[in-house]
Amino acid sequence: MIIPVRCFSCGRVVASEWEEYQKKIEMGEDPQKVLDSLGLTRYCCRRMLLSNADTIDDVLPFG
Repeated sequence: MIIPVRCFSCGRVVASEWEEYQKKIEMGEDPQKVLDSLGLTRYCCRRMLLSNADTIDDVLPFG
């Protein structure tokens, strides 16, 4: 999986939150509540996780 390490706008480290975010979303929790519980309050940091598309599995067969 390719997740940006830092937020593009403010520079906060967001990659460390990715695994916990994915785990909670797969369990069916509300994304808004998950982001709040992870301490991601800025909309620029929230978009880093919300808009990330996990495309590495699609690209690996061509590499």
